[in-house]
Amino acid sequence: MKSWRWWQRTLILALLSLSVLAPLFLVSHRLNLTPYARLEFQEDISSVTYRTDPLQLNAIEQEGAEELEEPKEVVYIEKKNGPINSSIQQKVNDSEESKIEGYRNNILERNVSEFNRNKRQDQKAQRKGLFSVVGDENIFNLTVTHNQSMHTHPQKTTDDNVEVTDKQSMPRATQNHQISRPQSRRVSNQKVLEIKDQIIQARAYLGLASPGSSSHLVKELKLRIKEMEHAVGEATMDSDLSRSALQKMRHMAASLSKAVRAYPDCVAMTTKLRAMNHNAEEKIHSEQQEATYLVHLAARTTPKGLHCLSMQLTADYFALRPEDRKLPNENKINDPKLHHYAVFSDNVLACAVVVNSTISNAKKQGKLVFHVVTNSVNLPAIWMWFLLNPPGKATVHVQSIENFEWLLKYNTFKERSSSDPRYTSELNYLRFYLPDIFPTLNKVLLFDHDVVVQQDLSRLWNVNMKEKVIAAVGTCQEGETSFHRMDTFLNFSDPFIANRFDVNACTWAFGMNLFDLQQWRRQNLTALYHSYLQMGFKRQLWSTGSLPLGWLTFYNKSMILDRRWQILGLGYDSNVDKNQIERAAVIHFDGIRKPWLEIAMGRYKSYWTKFLKFDHPILQRCNLQA
Repeated sequence: MKSWRWWQRTLILALLSLSVLAPLFLVSHRLNLTPYARLEFQEDISSVTYRTDPLQLNAIEQEGAEELEEPKEVVYIEKKNGPINSSIQQKVNDSEESKIEGYRNNILERNVSEFNRNKRQDQKAQRKGLFSVVGDENIFNLTVTHNQSMHTHPQKTTDDNVEVTDKQSMPRATQNHQISRPQSRRVSNQKVLEIKDQIIQARAYLGLASPGSSSHLVKELKLRIKEMEHAVGEATMDSDLSRSALQKMRHMAASLSKAVRAYPDCVAMTTKLRAMNHNAEEKIHSEQQEATYLVHLAARTTPKGLHCLSMQLTADYFALRPEDRKLPNENKINDPKLHHYAVFSDNVLACAVVVNSTISNAKKQGKLVFHVVTNSVNLPAIWMWFLLNPPGKATVHVQSIENFEWLLKYNTFKERSSSDPRYTSELNYLRFYLPDIFPTLNKVLLFDHDVVVQQDLSRLWNVNMKEKVIAAVGTCQEGETSFHRMDTFLNFSDPFIANRFDVNACTWAFGMNLFDLQQWRRQNLTALYHSYLQMGFKRQLWSTGSLPLGWLTFYNKSMILDRRWQILGLGYDSNVDKNQIERAAVIHFDGIRKPWLEIAMGRYKSYWTKFLKFDHPILQRCNLQA
């Protein structure tokens, strides 16, 4: 009985021993065979051995933020033949991580059980390798860097050495900069924007102060604004700022805090800011209206130099004897075989440029006859100009509108609503009486006085007008600055206009127009013009000006010329293509910015001034310059 109990106890003890030793054997065997276990030991209990030369190794404490991408870990393993570089990228899915965690727990348990037994071996392994302990409180990784930009204090050794940084000893700002480098690039201009915001806030508080206030806070804010503007300069990135900029930002923040305490009532501040904004908008609107008025006033006012020139020429004209006032080639003025050009103007220099530019580009100057019609006040000045500056082989004939006694019977020049002399001048409406002004001529080319001729126009006289009365350049091409529709100046809400005219008909421009006077007389268009004019006095059929009257009078009687014959817009459009200007036969300074005014556009003015000799004594006496 005792023997049986002894064997029973022995068997139980053996089974207990087997149950204890078998798991240890199985765990140890699986530890050597499982790749996850080997990977875990390679990562956590590193096989990297210590180098023979002394090297300071610094553990890097990493933050637990999962959204920050960790740098790639590079582990150097030293063997007998030399160091071997192996880069391991930890990219595993959730299931693999759970398996590894299980193996890790088993390994740690075995390490605890065998720690006391293998203490010497572990200490020896620690001298040869570098390990990291993963815990809840501290997480250490050995990070080997290849780039100096990833470190603030790199330690350089020989080629066999490694560079290691201690992130625990670095400021937290440096850690964030290294860990989240892409984010720092996105906000690299944050300080610059903050400085600009501070300047705007400071100016807003200055606006809230009483006008003329010289309080300490106002002076301080003005000083801070100057300092911040000087600090930011033209900087666009934080790296462009100086070291003192951050200190100035703190000073500005302190000043703004004082301003916040000085103006605590936000409702009153909002009301005042709205009032200031309203006043600023009203001031801008007023300035714009004043600028527009001054520009139009300058366009209607005769410059001092031109007035001086007219007075000087008039005095010189009356100083001449009557027999010395005759212009040459007066016998050609009624010859229908010649090319007759008409200009209606009271501007001496404008008439001079039209005549000079046409003559200088003409191939046959002897066939040119210019008819200049002006008023009685400017007749002596224009006459004297052409006596002092003869046109060479060409002929110039100067007339006064007061000599046309037949014009009085029409009684068409009634007082108009516009105060602009461009629209109310009798010379501007004289174009509708060409057959009466030139009874012996068959064709006349009419110029506005704000044009410049750049090519020979003899080809234009050979154009077949196909029984049309007027040849003009069209303005019906959409997209052009000179584009106009019929309803731009005509009142199509009136049944008379809507029933007789097509709103989509092609429009055209004055400036350079060839008239067939024979067809004009045959169709009696002057009488048609009078009927429209009288009707317009009774009700509003068109806007102010002679152009809409021309569209009505010559409706379906106009021939559209190629747009290269005349380029428009040099008196109002600053974006006219230079190539188009150079290729154009005639350029037109239509608009209020005439080339003889101070408000003229500088980029076009040379096209006009090159046909005047400003070294002429009479121009120098009146201080007229290009």
